[in-house]
Amino acid sequence: MRMKIYLIDDDDLGIYLTEQLLRVQRFSNSISTFQLARQALDTLVRDTAGDAPQGVFLDLNRPGMNGWQFLDALAPYEAELLGRCHIYILTSSLALSDLAKSREYELVAGPIHKPIDREEIRAIHARLKPDDAPA
Repeated sequence: MRMKIYLIDDDDLGIYLTEQLLRVQRFSNSISTFQLARQALDTLVRDTAGDAPQGVFLDLNRPGMNGWQFLDALAPYEAELLGRCHIYILTSSLALSDLAKSREYELVAGPIHKPIDREEIRAIHARLKPDDAPA
């Protein structure tokens, strides 16, 4: 099974490297990338009822709508997404305050320190993969 993934980051190189790693690790061939969090939010809200992504990699520190604002705007859809959509926070600085704040959001599955590596990808894949899906 190939999971539907959203990658939200304003760094071109970060997007490229993460997307390539996800593909090389056979994590997903369905990766939608967004530099604008607002565009990702609109797409996710539209897909909420049907084909929501199983995973979202969300960069916290970004111009315009930051990661926290994205999560706050997603709150009205939380009940529909819970258990179906897992958000991983991408950050280059895992401040304790960010870690504590991330726990306030039920959709956040955990933080990931950038750059993401293959071991983290494998661990996330193992958690997200349905038990009955072929590897």
